[in-house]
Amino acid sequence: MSLPVILRPGAENDARTIYSELESITIGLGRRFYFQLRASLERIESMPEMYGTIWKDVRAVRVRKFRYIVYYVVFVDRVEVIAIMHGSRDESAWRARV
Repeated sequence: MSLPVILRPGAENDARTIYSELESITIGLGRRFYFQLRASLERIESMPEMYGTIWKDVRAVRVRKFRYIVYYVVFVDRVEVIAIMHGSRDESAWRARV
C-alpha cells in the first residue's frame, strides 16, 4: 500500500534547519542528510506501516547514518510527517505537535 507523504510545516522547517546546521559543520553533510532523509521518506511512502508505533498512532524511523528520527502518522489516504528531530531530544518536543 503506497500513500503520499506530506510534511507538516513544522517538519519542513525541521528539515531545512537540520540541513543548514549540518552544512555549517561540514560542506556536503547537509546534502548527505537530505539524501538519507529522502530515502527514509520513500520507504515510508512505499510501506507506511513497516515501522512500529511508539506512541498512540505515531510511528518513527531513524534516518540512516544520522541520529535524526522522522515521526509520522498514517491516515487512510496519506502519511503526515509531524517532526524530524535529533534522537537525543526529549519526546515532549515532537509530542507537542501531534
